[in-house]
Amino acid sequence: MSGAGDPAPGAPAAEPPLVTRRTEGGVVTLQLDRGQRFNPLSSAMLAALEAELTAAAADPSARVVVLAGAGRGFCAGHDLRELRDHAGDLAWQRRLFADCGRLMALLPALPLPVIARVHGIASAAGCQLVSMCDLAVASDEARFALPGVNVGLFCSTPAVGVARNLGRKRAMELLLTGAPIDAVTALAWGLVNRAVPAAQLDGEVAGLARAIAGRSRAVIAAGKQAFYRQLELPLAEAHALAGEEMARGMLTEDAAEGIEAFLGKREPRWRGR
Repeated sequence: MSGAGDPAPGAPAAEPPLVTRRTEGGVVTLQLDRGQRFNPLSSAMLAALEAELTAAAADPSARVVVLAGAGRGFCAGHDLRELRDHAGDLAWQRRLFADCGRLMALLPALPLPVIARVHGIASAAGCQLVSMCDLAVASDEARFALPGVNVGLFCSTPAVGVARNLGRKRAMELLLTGAPIDAVTALAWGLVNRAVPAAQLDGEVAGLARAIAGRSRAVIAAGKQAFYRQLELPLAEAHALAGEEMARGMLTEDAAEGIEAFLGKREPRWRGR
């Protein structure tokens, strides 16, 4: 006899989730879970990831998000089969890239820091995904590419985030040649924060996530928002915005607690967690 929630005899098995979620110690790990196809950003995958990120932001116990990929690579970009199947439908194509743009914009807007855990390939929109995360840790066998020119489609949308990480000349090299760079080069160019041996990848990500999770969520949320806002402003306006942010920050309970804890040589007890 079938238990509650079991499929009826003969019914097709339910599709496994596109994104799986695991939470431990305030660290929310979201894993793209189509590893057999290098986790393509299909329209369904974009929707699933956006939903999980939004849910993580609404979880008061969450402190940091780790974004990972199942299987042999992080993310190979958009689903080329899906793009081909809708090749003649301009409205569909516009909707897909608008959905992708909304997801990418959500990452810096999220009140939680997001760490990309990168192994294997991160190409095209997958490379874009890395570039839009706040931090990125790569295994030394990871590869990064904007290979659209190889299939006759310039990687214009991935270039938005990547160019903001690398600068024009290096971004254009990736865009014009389609050739991949290794993790050491990605580190030197500023696309990732750390490149470590594959066996150390999980430990490095976990250590970074734990360090962030021990800080005040409210302070980090406000500071992250101000950081990205000031980047888009002229220098004088950026200083004015940042100065106002720090002045208001000094009036918060967490600033008072943090300074008292530092002066008293004790661990802070954050109130804005």
